[in-house]
Amino acid sequence: MIQLYHHPMSGASRYVRLIFGEYGIAAELVEEKVWLRRADFLAINAAGTVPVMLDEAAVDPRRADGPPPAIAGGVVIGEYLDETVGAMSRDRRLMPENSAARAEVRRLVEWFLVKFEAEVAQHLVHERVFKQLMRADEGGGSPDSAIIRAGRNNLKAHLRYLDWLVQSRNWLAGNRLTLADIAAAAALSVLDYLGEVGWDSEPAVRDWYARLKSRPSFRALLADKVAGLPPASHYVDLDF
Repeated sequence: MIQLYHHPMSGASRYVRLIFGEYGIAAELVEEKVWLRRADFLAINAAGTVPVMLDEAAVDPRRADGPPPAIAGGVVIGEYLDETVGAMSRDRRLMPENSAARAEVRRLVEWFLVKFEAEVAQHLVHERVFKQLMRADEGGGSPDSAIIRAGRNNLKAHLRYLDWLVQSRNWLAGNRLTLADIAAAAALSVLDYLGEVGWDSEPAVRDWYARLKSRPSFRALLADKVAGLPPASHYVDLDF
């Protein structure tokens, strides 16, 4: 059995969930409010971040008879799933066989799970979502308009780059769907929930995203709800 500690507004968590969906992996989802800094969760992942996956099939090399090791971080979990599941999935594998092509996929996965997160999502999601869910003594409060404005400006630059990618290639990293597309779609889906993406000004990106959004793996994400913060009206619409 696989258990995933996640948050619905975490792009990296959504990335792992999409991979689960693409590979037909059943998992128990545990929503983790990382700002609470729960001792039990910190014992699993000292970094205090999500996603974190526990796989009963994994063996801790330090202690073969102990509990399954925590596999932490979207990039790391994605690589683990490629090695343990993807490698046996033939034409459904989300990583190419060619080393240079694999390097390009990894570059783009890091772009969207690390760079995009730091420059865009961290600004908008923290201010618009997490600060509303946190108590004042946890860092909650009113959104900072300057931080939101910076995140929105950074989003425009990332969308321009994404537009170049989707107009240059069939899929982001080449001719077929890969983890690069999954990472980018997961990152954008959080902002789509918040209504932050100006789709009308990015028709090529919208068409690419619609292909991802229409896949069965996306259904679980479209069902996500955050208490007190309903999704944008078009969020569940596949023809938006």
